[in-house]
Amino acid sequence: MENEQQPVVQVTDDPFGAVRIPEYRSLMTGRFLFVCAMRMITTVVGWWIYQLTRDPLAIGLIGLSEVIPALSLALYSGHKVDVSDKKKLLLQSITGYFLAACFLLFLSTDTAQHSLHIRHITWFIYGTFFFTGILRSFAGPSLNSMIATIVPRHLLQNATTWNQGTWLSASVTGHAVGGFLIALTGITHTLIVIAALIFIALLILTQLKPKPPHKGNIEKKTWESVQEGLRFVFRTKALLAAMALDMFAVLFGGAVALIPVFASDILKIGPVGYGWLNAASDIGSIIIVLILTFAPMKKAQGKKMLIAVAGYGICIILFGLSKWFLLSFFALLISGILDGISVVVRGTVMQLLTPDHMRGRVSSVSSMFVTSSNELGQFESGVMSRALGVIPSVIFGGGMTLIVVVTAWLKAPTLRKFEY
Repeated sequence: MENEQQPVVQVTDDPFGAVRIPEYRSLMTGRFLFVCAMRMITTVVGWWIYQLTRDPLAIGLIGLSEVIPALSLALYSGHKVDVSDKKKLLLQSITGYFLAACFLLFLSTDTAQHSLHIRHITWFIYGTFFFTGILRSFAGPSLNSMIATIVPRHLLQNATTWNQGTWLSASVTGHAVGGFLIALTGITHTLIVIAALIFIALLILTQLKPKPPHKGNIEKKTWESVQEGLRFVFRTKALLAAMALDMFAVLFGGAVALIPVFASDILKIGPVGYGWLNAASDIGSIIIVLILTFAPMKKAQGKKMLIAVAGYGICIILFGLSKWFLLSFFALLISGILDGISVVVRGTVMQLLTPDHMRGRVSSVSSMFVTSSNELGQFESGVMSRALGVIPSVIFGGGMTLIVVVTAWLKAPTLRKFEY
């Protein structure tokens, strides 16, 4: 079948090839600030809601609140991205995030704390994340599908690596700075910083050129367009296997969701230690992305992805067993290095195998498989921690990740043999 052939692409040897393009730099700068703000929100709200409720399940419900609309709208949003001006759709989504951050800021003020019951504040937080779940279903595919419209094909692998590096470095910064700001200034002032970062990102992204839809997509009916995207993903075995592997690994290995509990009750390290622990896996990821930027993998990328995900599961088990901060930190750091390998391979596979006119739909399907599994994993961790206890639930998740890798190794030879 044609779409299962290995891609043959002339790849640049210039590690800075993509970032020499001014518009791509603007996209990455705006992405950095926006993702940094989003990770800060995750850090702040995870800590905040656990302090309000002292219930690990409450953390999981944040993820569930966001993933329900994100999954429900994913297929439609992919069609919408492919038939719309991607820049306009992205700016509208980020404007919505700015308003959501402002509402969370209000909920954290003394006025809201004195006039609203804790239960009401908690439900307003869940409602806000439901709203951002709607926005995310459009923002992520819009941004990801813009990359191939800015950089030439021979720079796509380099651009994908820089894109992942930007996301990961922003994630590290957001997690760490979020923890520090909670300790130094409190939740309200941290949310002020978050709103400011989103606003600056919005201003930078307005500098992008319009990204009109592919002419062939405009006349397509919604359901016809959705079916076309799904058929492509399910027929492209290497892409499908990479998405499924990442989905299940993140779903079961979502120990990061319970870091507020480990930091507060098990390791007893406070908000600063919480910020570092939250950032550990992303620090590892950015280390490996920097390495891969200057020394990209030349062969057996699919097999390396499977081995990396297996190592990730082992690190999650080690984290669950640890009672020592440094061991916990390095377990998550190494898990981030291994996860970074998986992220780069999957992202490159998607950029190389997806036709330009289907990038929005394929990116949305990817978000269903991978991105939303973060929130489902957060919910799964909360539920399992209630059923098994916090530590056993993390060990269970790491064990299930290993089972997923073994299954993929045996059942998905296309991914195991994939190279680019």
